[in-house]
Amino acid sequence: MKLSHSFSGALRTFAYFMASGTHYMLEGIEYLSLYGEEPSAIEQAFAIYANVIEVDENGTVLNAKYAEKRATQYIRSYCDSAFEVEPPFEDWELVLHGPPPLKDRI
Repeated sequence: MKLSHSFSGALRTFAYFMASGTHYMLEGIEYLSLYGEEPSAIEQAFAIYANVIEVDENGTVLNAKYAEKRATQYIRSYCDSAFEVEPPFEDWELVLHGPPPLKDRI
């Protein structure tokens, strides 16, 4: 089974705006340096995005903007200690799932 076009488009769009420094939810936050200096912060943001995003039985993304919001809240709170995430993150949102095997199965 492959990921849906809907999910692929949602992930691509999120990745583009994060990598370009133009994500509207992070306006005024200087976060691009995290990519080279603190990549674990970016890793955590993408983990939150992946943990929060939901798709229906056809693979259509149901909550892309909410997944982006939660991920960008993490980056904002990482860069600005005065920013309070509302609602606070739940444990399941923050889980870093294991990596894939070193060799593909196919």
